[in-house]
Amino acid sequence: MHPSSCDTFVALPPSTERQSIIFGKNSDRPCDEVQEVVYFPARDYGAGERVECTYIEIEQVAHTYAVVLSKPAWLWGAEMGANEHQVCIGNEAVWGRESADGDEALLGMDLVRIGLERANAAEKAVDVITELLEKYGQGGTCMEDECSFTYHNSFLISDRKEAWLLETSGKHWAAERVKAGYRNISNQYSITTKIDKEHPEMREYARSQGWWDGETQFNFSTVYSFTTTARIEASGSRYCEGKKLLEKSNGHITAETMMAILRDKDSGINMEGMFMTTGSMVSVIPMNPALPGVHYFTATPDPERSVFKPFIFVKNINELKETSSPSYGADDPVKKKPRFQSKPDRKHVLFVKHELVAAIIQSYEDRGKKITESLRKLEKEKMTQMEKNLSNGIMDPDFLADLFSSCVREEMAVYGTS
Repeated sequence: MHPSSCDTFVALPPSTERQSIIFGKNSDRPCDEVQEVVYFPARDYGAGERVECTYIEIEQVAHTYAVVLSKPAWLWGAEMGANEHQVCIGNEAVWGRESADGDEALLGMDLVRIGLERANAAEKAVDVITELLEKYGQGGTCMEDECSFTYHNSFLISDRKEAWLLETSGKHWAAERVKAGYRNISNQYSITTKIDKEHPEMREYARSQGWWDGETQFNFSTVYSFTTTARIEASGSRYCEGKKLLEKSNGHITAETMMAILRDKDSGINMEGMFMTTGSMVSVIPMNPALPGVHYFTATPDPERSVFKPFIFVKNINELKETSSPSYGADDPVKKKPRFQSKPDRKHVLFVKHELVAAIIQSYEDRGKKITESLRKLEKEKMTQMEKNLSNGIMDPDFLADLFSSCVREEMAVYGTS
């Protein structure tokens, strides 16, 4: 198995239509891993309470925001998600000069979830993540397996007005603000000389390691990467291909555009093989604070064979049962040491039904084509319905409390007739 990373995208006006920010991410993970989509409401906590992340406990804050997450079912954190303030975060694996091997600490996916739970703006999420990175560090295997698969992390973070790119190497980091246009990240450092925030010792550490002479212009990617930034733009890389696909629709990027990019297999963005796209997300965030954000999740592998289903933050959202995996509590092999001595069944209801239909689509061309057309029709219907909310605001919040789950049930009904 040759581990690969994911692809995360953001587009802001004037690259998008209708004064909206479009966020998108494919989560590329081991092909046998289940990704669930779950919702956690806002919550208040007492003084001194702690929160158990994937490997370690940290202090809890007094209040956490409501979040919707797409996450590997075995761990606490998330690959991607959004919160009630329309902050969206996705992370990428990055490897550079600094070793990613080390003690168990916070996973990058833990930092995604914590950033969403504690930050009401993109820049605030940068602060939350970097403060915890300084205090606890990042580390621990990122696969549900005894073999060690470790990496450092980059994050793409957006809200209603801007986006931030945060790239880390151990406890050191650099961040770049994106105010307009588009940006995508894959699995290499891409911040160069435009650095808007940074770890106070980041440059001196690089100089002490002999990576930077202290005199030439500081380029984060060149200094902290194995290779120079020229390799990032190399022909055939997913980063380069993703950038081309964004440029192709520049000025007219919509949710449909982003979904098409995430479904693109020729570029490798929709990954197949031992590492594959196990979950996908697209968010539409109007810059107008009076309008809701709409967050679409697949909760199933391969977006080409999946439905992007809408979620909107309203009060009294129902539990997302059909996309929540079984919980094993203290008996979970991830919690016991030595870890990962076995793998329990983590398949949620939608995953089980999707798995069967995906096999039919792959095995029977004509039948598969009809199923895919039915799924696309359902997706289009939902997106058309969401246009009313994106244009006019929320008219019936009680109906939206079951929005995502009702769409999941409609998707499974399509499977049932197939």
